[in-house]
Amino acid sequence: MSHDDFAFEPVQGLPERPPEGEKILWQGRPDWWALTMDSLNLKWVALYFLALALWRFGTLIDQVSLASAFAASFPFVVLGGIAAALLMLVGFIQARATVYTITNRRVAMRIGAALTVTLNLPFSQISRADLALRRNGTGTIALDLLGDTRLSYLVCWPHVRPWKMQRTQPALRCIPNAEKIAHLLAEAAEAQISTPKVARQPLPATAAVAAE
Repeated sequence: MSHDDFAFEPVQGLPERPPEGEKILWQGRPDWWALTMDSLNLKWVALYFLALALWRFGTLIDQVSLASAFAASFPFVVLGGIAAALLMLVGFIQARATVYTITNRRVAMRIGAALTVTLNLPFSQISRADLALRRNGTGTIALDLLGDTRLSYLVCWPHVRPWKMQRTQPALRCIPNAEKIAHLLAEAAEAQISTPKVARQPLPATAAVAAE
């Protein structure tokens, strides 16, 4: 029997149903492999352990037999494989637990594997969106927030712009077709901000005019 940890959500990725007039334009999640490579630095971790293995092999090759030097350096390869597997597992879980949502009024981010939180970011609170595009089409859209809006870097990680700790920028991280989604976000935000807001005001009381 299947089980969905987020079955309590009235709409996937959102804590409540959108109000009247709000429409979901796009929903997606990070590409788990791109997220692992980009935010968890899988490539550099693998290169680190490979360098240790090569260093160990190089220091022993002129002192012992080839087989002994290989046997002494092989544990670093094993440790590197274990570390890489753990990072890939974390990246997959993080991507699976994430849902990014763009509506005609806001950006919503349901993030976190162990501690799940949902960020609601109205377009009126976003001053700028920056796109970092990869050659494979995945990319990150970082959102710069207006005013005194402050978010915790650690709570939002890895769904943030890297190393922007003083003023955390939440980000749609490592999403496929990032350029297309960035255009959609820009058009939705521009349309929402330029739409005039009509406030309902009470009508002034009119003075009664006596008929002649």
